[in-house]
Amino acid sequence: MCGIVAAVARQNCVPVLIEGLRKLEYRGYDSAGLAVLNPGLNRLRSVGRVAELAVQAAGVEAEIGIAHTRWATHGVPSERNAHPHISGGLAVVHNGIIENFAELRAELSAAGYVFQSDTDTEAIAHLLQHTLKAEPDLFAAVRKSMARLSGAYAIAVLKEGERRLIVARHGAPLLLGVTEQGSYAASDASALLQVTRSMVYLEDGDVAELSRDGYRIVTADGHPALRSVTESLLSADAVELGHYRHYMQKEIFEQPEALGNTLEMLGGAGALSPNFFGAEAPRVFDGVRSVLILACGTSYHAGLVARYWIEQIAGLPCSVEIASEYRYRQSVADADTLVVAISQSGETADTLAAVKHAKAQGMLRTLTLCNVPESALIREAALKFLTRAGPEIGVASTKAFTTQLAALALLTLVLAKGRQRLSAADEQTHLAALRHLPVAVKKVLQLEPEIERWARRFANKHHALFLGRGHHYPIALEGALKLKEISYIHAEGYPAGELKHGPLALVDKDMPVVSVAPNDALLEKLKSNLQEVQARGGELYVFADRDSAVEASEGVHVLRLPEHYGLLSPVLHVVPLQLLSYHVALVKGTDVDKPRNLAKSVTVE
Repeated sequence: MCGIVAAVARQNCVPVLIEGLRKLEYRGYDSAGLAVLNPGLNRLRSVGRVAELAVQAAGVEAEIGIAHTRWATHGVPSERNAHPHISGGLAVVHNGIIENFAELRAELSAAGYVFQSDTDTEAIAHLLQHTLKAEPDLFAAVRKSMARLSGAYAIAVLKEGERRLIVARHGAPLLLGVTEQGSYAASDASALLQVTRSMVYLEDGDVAELSRDGYRIVTADGHPALRSVTESLLSADAVELGHYRHYMQKEIFEQPEALGNTLEMLGGAGALSPNFFGAEAPRVFDGVRSVLILACGTSYHAGLVARYWIEQIAGLPCSVEIASEYRYRQSVADADTLVVAISQSGETADTLAAVKHAKAQGMLRTLTLCNVPESALIREAALKFLTRAGPEIGVASTKAFTTQLAALALLTLVLAKGRQRLSAADEQTHLAALRHLPVAVKKVLQLEPEIERWARRFANKHHALFLGRGHHYPIALEGALKLKEISYIHAEGYPAGELKHGPLALVDKDMPVVSVAPNDALLEKLKSNLQEVQARGGELYVFADRDSAVEASEGVHVLRLPEHYGLLSPVLHVVPLQLLSYHVALVKGTDVDKPRNLAKSVTVE
């Protein structure tokens, strides 16, 4: 959520700030702004897209500045609530949520400060200005002020008369870019690839001073901190659209490559090994008696699929918790539980907090499945597995989801082998299926023209049902989520057997019903559920396997996937649901990559 770019350079930094904000648009935002010193404080703000801010900034030159994209939490989207916020000659941008802002606001209002916005961020600006009265050094004043804040934040501060920037973080991501031409900061490495690949990832409590000649970092208690410089593996080309119409379409079609990269270690492996999950994995996995999966949104759906796999194949009890709920209820801790955290960004605030809560309960066997190697969640867990999907720009997750499923399938098989529940023959069969997965997904993508024709029939619909059974029920949930995320059609996913327990009341000729129908042990049960829909005048759209005995008829549309894929069938069946949502959104003319009200990286609770 939100995005920060900051620069203090030897040349005009305004183009860097604007381009950095463009690279952060995928995170979700409703307004944008920047503040520069040239030589006095100059602030520009705009409701809407970064392109509008860029028009305002044309011709503005400065060597020091901060910029921001805002996703509204406190106060409606408006210019008065857009960042940066100012107090005197000082400007602040902020990501996160300040939980004690109401108390700070009351205190500062009593001290004579006048608030111009509804945001929690303006309280930071006035707090800093107030602190400077007793502590005139900006660096020290920022560190002292941060100690007053409760909640999550990443901030960047500039002040008239200063040739430096101060940044700080706690619970929200922030990194530095290191160059000989100046120093930079941003929420995401993609914003700084235009100037450097050398990144320094700040840790919780860090406060840093940036100047043209370098940077220094101290911890929350003021001690100097040494943070390593990391060469980002992210390619600037990887975040370009290329010949695709939207990033979502690009990322759907990148799935074969993403899956191949995620499972690359299997290319030369003759057997499954716990070491796929790190050198400490044999010790961590030994004696595991159950699995707890923590995730949100799409990642939660991946965890739901994994529960079927882990219990069926590895023989371990598995629970899947929505991370935002887990830490706020009384749960029973077990030190022999493997805690698996799933997140595309690795900065999901709810998931990060849930893992910390589990560890505080004595559950130290932790594994992160994540797409970002330098993320906070990666650093929090004992074991980590990178899904290697590459940058995912579209807000609606696609390739991150399928690579998470691949990683969870691999984890399931490794746990099963460790518990002597996998024969040598089955092990080789599963390895062959995983290696073939990119090819199988590529074949499914060839169905796009037929799916595009189906999408035209959805354009005037307001509601849809998605049905699945067994480990395809979470795929129905994911299909419904994709449709409502980007087309704004209300959609719900259900286990098909639950139709008669309520949802069937909604079915009529105007309610399309989408079903996932693989040729598995539950197919006959599913066909009975589909007949219930047909008998009530519902129109069915069925994604079946090549050998599923489901035939097209009046009101029943059937599209067959090229092959049945057993354990990994959910990976294949979600792809046409992604394509269906994408093409429905195209027909409806919605903003595919940046759907309203949503953010890509949810870094606040």
